[in-house]
Amino acid sequence: MLKIVSFLFCIILVAAITYRKLKGQKSSSKDSYFLGGRSLTGGVIGASLLLTNLSASNFVGMSSQAYSSNMSTMGWEVTSGLTLVIVALLLLPRYLKQGVTTIPDFLEDRFDSGVKKLVSILFLLCYVANLLPTTLYSGAIALAQIFDIQGILGISYNASIWVTVWAIGIIGFIYAIIGGLKAVAVSDTLNGIGLAIGGLMVPICGFMYVGNGSFSAGLSKILTEHADKFNAVGSAQDPLPFGTVLTGVILVNLYYWGTDQAIIQRALAAKNLAEGQKGILFAGFLKVMTPLIAIVPGIIVFHMYGAGASNPDLLYSRLVNDVLPKPFIGFFAAAMFGAVLSVFNGVLNSASTLFALNVYHPIFGKGKTDKEIISKGKLFGLVLAIVSMIIAPFIMYAPEGLFQYLQKVNGFFNVPIFTVIFIGYVTKKVPAVAAKISLVLFVLSYAALQLVFKPELHFLYQLAILFVINCILMLIIGKFKPRAEAYVLKDKKVVDIQPWKYSYEFSGFVVFLMISMYIIFSKLGLASGNGVGIKALIPIGVLAVVIFVLVKFAKRKDSENQKTSLTNLDYNESAKSSS
Repeated sequence: MLKIVSFLFCIILVAAITYRKLKGQKSSSKDSYFLGGRSLTGGVIGASLLLTNLSASNFVGMSSQAYSSNMSTMGWEVTSGLTLVIVALLLLPRYLKQGVTTIPDFLEDRFDSGVKKLVSILFLLCYVANLLPTTLYSGAIALAQIFDIQGILGISYNASIWVTVWAIGIIGFIYAIIGGLKAVAVSDTLNGIGLAIGGLMVPICGFMYVGNGSFSAGLSKILTEHADKFNAVGSAQDPLPFGTVLTGVILVNLYYWGTDQAIIQRALAAKNLAEGQKGILFAGFLKVMTPLIAIVPGIIVFHMYGAGASNPDLLYSRLVNDVLPKPFIGFFAAAMFGAVLSVFNGVLNSASTLFALNVYHPIFGKGKTDKEIISKGKLFGLVLAIVSMIIAPFIMYAPEGLFQYLQKVNGFFNVPIFTVIFIGYVTKKVPAVAAKISLVLFVLSYAALQLVFKPELHFLYQLAILFVINCILMLIIGKFKPRAEAYVLKDKKVVDIQPWKYSYEFSGFVVFLMISMYIIFSKLGLASGNGVGIKALIPIGVLAVVIFVLVKFAKRKDSENQKTSLTNLDYNESAKSSS
């Protein structure tokens, strides 16, 4: 009863604060509803980005994989740091310069409306077939186990998942569709604080449980017994081989953080480039650190319950119930519930945005008011929510576990879309027909590999190979059938695009942490069984010096480029005056 009371108190508190923050603010225009009026600041963006990403699927799925193998799955998390640096320094300035509301807006500008519609449809298919259902399912697993829905209602395990999925889905729909992006972002910030506190408490209390009340004794035992569990440099037999981290994982993360509408929409809503970069880089720092709260619990579970669990996806919830004090279980469950809502309502808002602006408006919305367009987006969101709630419970039958299912199915959508966006930015004359051919060919090729040929090659290597092949194909088409005119990126002056003055320093810090995490969680560090000794500290020290030098060099080059640009601008203005 105590955990239920604390749970209800926390979620009502978040709802009340969110309502108070939004009271009196109207969302009648497209920008205010879909982009929060382009008013989000760095802290809100960073917390919202993390919460939209870090949901029950991370805690449940990644701890499950650590329990079954080792920390190799950490690659998904820590390489996000490097990806977010790239997004902050290279992609976001271009997005905000163009003033885009959705990523397909860029594709229409760069290619044509056909590419825009095709990518919008792929985004929507990804959301309804994968992202929304897996979010609901993972949240249902966690919350149904924490509150013993099965026992309370006297129903079967399968029925408890159905009940919890629909409860989460209905509440998430109300948040996303009624309040718009700003309601999502405000609630994300509050839930983020709770999730960070609760997420840290789980491993801390877990170490104390293993050590019979002593944190240091529990930590020492876990670090010395089965130390190989701390190895993040995965082999070919692990869920995430290290080679995939340098190939397919980077591509998937670039798509996810840099082009997925449900994610990048937070940064597109920034009040200026500086705030957007602060938020993205802050999220990058947090992502590098998330293995400590999302993956290490899987190793603690292994020490507590031993090997051979029939369904490892259920163990994280069991850990929470066993190690946290009862009032804190409700608090953490509320934060977890908020994280699930964050992903679900964030994706629903983005899906409504894509449908309303990229499908409904160009086809049926000529002459329609913003209010009418928003209402159609809300109606589509309702349909999408219902379909997702129907699909979600069937994921329990996925043979490879929740997290692997999520990533494998994503391959049908993520890298194909990123390939087109990548070529669109790095070239100026590749035509629209090349983008259309690439999208169709990529999806069909990946489908053939997964469903027909089923090679032994890891699916992330398959994605990397298909990326290279399709890039070459688009370049060949661009060579023989180029655009009539070279593409020029135009500044629509929607927001201030002056970069954050500490962006290079913070980027260097994030990259340093990312590489250091791999050194610490390797045979040089914790996986050796001897802790973090001189073998790990020397390369970390060298790395710090190298990163410092690179940051100084990058800042100097950027300063020189800015001076050159200003000089050229002054020269052109003088030439115009003279003529």
